[in-house]
Amino acid sequence: MPATVRLRAREGFDQWTHMVGELVMPVSLTTPYADDRFRATVTSVPLGDTGLSGFSFSPMSARRAAAHIRRGDPERYFLFLVHGTAVGIDQCRNTALLTAGTMGLFDTSHPLACEFFDEGEDRLSRVSLIPLRRDLLPVPRDRADALLGTALPAGTVSGTLLASYVSGLRALAGRADAAELHRLGAATLALASAYLATATDSTAPLPEETRREVLVARIRAFIDARLSDPGLDPATVAAHHHISVRLLHRLFEDQPETVAAHIRRLRLERVRADLADPRLARHTVAALAARRGYRHPADFNRAFRRAYGLPPGEYRRLAGRPRTTEGGPGATPDPPPPVTGT
Repeated sequence: MPATVRLRAREGFDQWTHMVGELVMPVSLTTPYADDRFRATVTSVPLGDTGLSGFSFSPMSARRAAAHIRRGDPERYFLFLVHGTAVGIDQCRNTALLTAGTMGLFDTSHPLACEFFDEGEDRLSRVSLIPLRRDLLPVPRDRADALLGTALPAGTVSGTLLASYVSGLRALAGRADAAELHRLGAATLALASAYLATATDSTAPLPEETRREVLVARIRAFIDARLSDPGLDPATVAAHHHISVRLLHRLFEDQPETVAAHIRRLRLERVRADLADPRLARHTVAALAARRGYRHPADFNRAFRRAYGLPPGEYRRLAGRPRTTEGGPGATPDPPPPVTGT
């Protein structure tokens, strides 16, 4: 029968990592919300030779390396449907950006990178996953492998039926007994097989400009997820994405700011938001700065004052003061505008 687990807080994120390893495959997970803001829910529906899992979680990054594969490989494909925020996927030299309503395919036997993009703390990533045993999938292995890490075609009859079926099954699975769920497993495999067979005939390589846009989006997500790392810099970003620093700078030539300026701005904006958050009032300014990657409080204080025109402690005091009528006694000034940089 379907099982649902809801998780929150740091202990929940550690448990979440373990659960993903059990339900899907061993991976390394990172998130900027691995504190009391992390939220996650998973519902797992057994369907005989396959299954259906619904995941909802705070934005994060997932990496599966050769070491993870050696640790545990179920040797399966996973077909997934995106419901929430955009998902970036990179596998077998293919890169795609999947938006809500689109589907993708990954293989547990190859290294994999996924970015579940951050569109605000209240926007969760939501995906449905269908595990597919290779020996039960009537699609040639080489043709299925060509789909890995790509955005599968949308709008086909089989794709529309499969998406509707997945959503309906997630909603109604709790009303089915074990025997009916087993029979539904056969229908799930049939629909998934029909869809992938159609996709192998219609998938074309991504245009170069689209690949560039997807890579920039992945880089931004990587930076966002690792702001707490004091060593995060353009060289680290380039190395992680297997490109040169020179190419990284070229990718950002038509962006509003350089990579280094983007990192500086995000760090300052995150600390600024933390300073105004009453839930974090028990943390010192230095502690809040450290968790966003600032090694030395003095460096952070100078950067904050240069960007916003006042010390971080003063900003925190003003942000926490109750607002009054404009121009009246004790009126609180508006917070400084976001920092900009080039």
